[in-house]
Amino acid sequence: MEHLPKRLGLRLPRHDYSHPGGYFVTICTKDRSHCLASAFVGHDDLGVPQMELTEIGRMVEKWINSIPAAYPNVILEQYVVMPNHVHLFLRIAGSEAGAPGSSRPTQLLSRVIAALKRFTNREAGQSLWQTSYYDHVIRNEADAFRVREYMENNPARWQEDRYYTADLP
Repeated sequence: MEHLPKRLGLRLPRHDYSHPGGYFVTICTKDRSHCLASAFVGHDDLGVPQMELTEIGRMVEKWINSIPAAYPNVILEQYVVMPNHVHLFLRIAGSEAGAPGSSRPTQLLSRVIAALKRFTNREAGQSLWQTSYYDHVIRNEADAFRVREYMENNPARWQEDRYYTADLP
């Protein structure tokens, strides 16, 4: 019987995820399908290449923007929709959190991501997302600055992105 490799934990060791804070979240589409946007379709006023969202991408963006209304303790700092993934910079600013000392993300963060996936899948009429998601704990303002800068530059650097895959015919 062939054994699958042991999956590495995605959570930051020794971080108390029960405390409110900032999180950089990446959610990839199922099979890295380019269903959210088309890359490099034009330039903004400063000459930066822009993504053109597909119908599904616009629907996902609508649900992303609904997060603060649905979850008052969550601040949507920034987001970017790429062809096959989305990046979210979220701040949890309340006391609704996971168990003290837990090595899992706050239950609120998990619920937000699960709801985003559930509602977008339902509206799309298909399963859009990979099973899990990646999160990075924002440790300080310098880290927050790096995350914001990465997200702002992500569309222009799409072909260098770790999630880049060439468009399939």
